Amino acid sequence: MKLTILGCYSATPRTFTNPSAQVLEINNHIFLIDCGEGTQVELRRNKIKFARIKHVFISHLHGDHFFGLVGLVSTFRMLNRDTPLHIYGPKGIKEAITLQLKLSNSWTDYPLHFHELTSTESEVVFEDEKVIVKTIPLQHRIYCNGFLFQEKLGDRKLLMSQVGKYQIDKAYYKSIKKGKDVILDDGTVLSNKDLTGDPNPIQSYAYCSDTRYNEEKIEIIKDTTVLYHESTFLESHKHLCEVTGHSSAIEAATIAKKASVGKLILGHYSTRYGNIELFKEEAKTVFENTEVADDGKVFEF
Repeated sequence: MKLTILGCYSATPRTFTNPSAQVLEINNHIFLIDCGEGTQVELRRNKIKFARIKHVFISHLHGDHFFGLVGLVSTFRMLNRDTPLHIYGPKGIKEAITLQLKLSNSWTDYPLHFHELTSTESEVVFEDEKVIVKTIPLQHRIYCNGFLFQEKLGDRKLLMSQVGKYQIDKAYYKSIKKGKDVILDDGTVLSNKDLTGDPNPIQSYAYCSDTRYNEEKIEIIKDTTVLYHESTFLESHKHLCEVTGHSSAIEAATIAKKASVGKLILGHYSTRYGNIELFKEEAKTVFENTEVADDGKVFEF
């Protein structure tokens, strides 16, 4: 699992910081999460291939989280994309994007699928044989979701020393990895547990975009491998959290602790602060395994 931060600051873009956007690589998928202004430039800077992006997840319709999307959609068209693009986001995102495409006469030549979200309960929005994605309802000034990305349990690992010992034909390997026993020609049954080891532990990533402190999401994200949680304010400005619909670093750390996550990554910092290490210092007083995101920073798990 690999996370590339394209932008992690709140409010307006600056020459040296970008608003929210990140790329998650998990089980051979590349997911774009939020798409603030400048996202396509940062994708190029980080050498992420446009063609591999097939799913975009937008948390909410504030500009610093989706104003870069129509530009990216348009660029895909100019690059002669033919692969379908799926966009998951709040109701209204289809109207917002298609109106701009209509007025600029920039209709895509590739299939563009919108999956508009309205539920205030967690729901599955994407699933295949490798990964499942669920929403994490958040409490912001407008309708907003985070997203939980979870690997599915993979195949069991062949113990080649055991497989070779019984000279098992390769034709059986796939079924063995799926958990099947093997019956030899003489009728002997070889238990799968003697031929295989446990699959790799599953990994998960929770993205909690703009939100007030609330504990309702704890059950959804419990035991997640990595949690990215917004931390717009330090304690000196905690009084602004409720009115703006944001969280402080300590509040993010409290959620991480109560949810027993493996690692916390902070982001969405107010640009009033000159040193993001201060967020880490405050959060670590509550949850030790805390990191700070920054534009261009890559995390591998």
